[in-house]
Amino acid sequence: MKRIDTISLAIVVALVAVIGGLVYEQKEIGRLSRNVELLQTSVIEIANYVSMTASSTAANLAELSRRGQVAQKSQSQTLQDAVAKVTPAVVSIVESREVPRLRVTYENPFGNDPFFKDFGIQVPVYEQIGTTTQKVSAGTGFLVRSNGYIVTNKHVVPDAPNATYTVLLASGAQRAGTVVWRSPDEDLAVVKIAGSGYPVIPLGDSGTLQLAQSVFAVGNALGEYSNSVSVGVISGLNRTINAFNNQGGTETLTGVIQTDAAINPGNSGGPLVNLAGEAIGVNVAMVQGSQSIGFSLPISRVRQALANLGI
Repeated sequence: MKRIDTISLAIVVALVAVIGGLVYEQKEIGRLSRNVELLQTSVIEIANYVSMTASSTAANLAELSRRGQVAQKSQSQTLQDAVAKVTPAVVSIVESREVPRLRVTYENPFGNDPFFKDFGIQVPVYEQIGTTTQKVSAGTGFLVRSNGYIVTNKHVVPDAPNATYTVLLASGAQRAGTVVWRSPDEDLAVVKIAGSGYPVIPLGDSGTLQLAQSVFAVGNALGEYSNSVSVGVISGLNRTINAFNNQGGTETLTGVIQTDAAINPGNSGGPLVNLAGEAIGVNVAMVQGSQSIGFSLPISRVRQALANLGI
């Protein structure tokens, strides 16, 4: 009887153990199931977050692109507005001089000497039969006062015998120009034309210029292409250079502005302009044999000259 009780007890213990194991496994399965559900939820949330982030990033990139295009368009429009503002006040200045009018004949230098007669030697003989006015150079200037005062370079209007100056306005009209001042120290001059109500270029502040600041030059490029525009930046400040003058010598220019806006022969005397449409320099020279190295006199010197002249 005792043996049967022992066996029964063992069976009960085993059943309890099995049932306990089953309960534990069910609990574990339930816990694992909940973990799987949580993991699935996390994966869904992560996927949603990634999707939202990607959409947001795409939207941000699209917005940045749009803003960049707007900024680029805005800068381009600003430049166009500034050019439109100043070009009516930019003029071409043509220098003309009276030169001899010659008649050419050919003669035997030995006259009627019979020995040389058969050689057929002829040399030109020039005879002046009067004078004629001839264009000898062209440059640029810009109106700074509505009653006809124009700033340019001294070498555009040199103090030459029998020289006259014709100012060609952006409107196509022509005016006779009179030189009222030539700087004794640097390459600046002031020309006056008759009339009033002319468009002018406001004078800016060359003392606040910064490297890489956007500028443009306007001029009578090569003496042929009036109101040519070239765009660039301020490449250097307070430069000292040696420039060739009309007499074949050199002169030293100090404190000038360096720019990579193209300054060609004929641009001399034209304005260097900021994006506000203000003249901040007077184009004066370029480096021969180089590209994109030009120089302008600071507009502060023009301001001082006009003040001294009472203009």
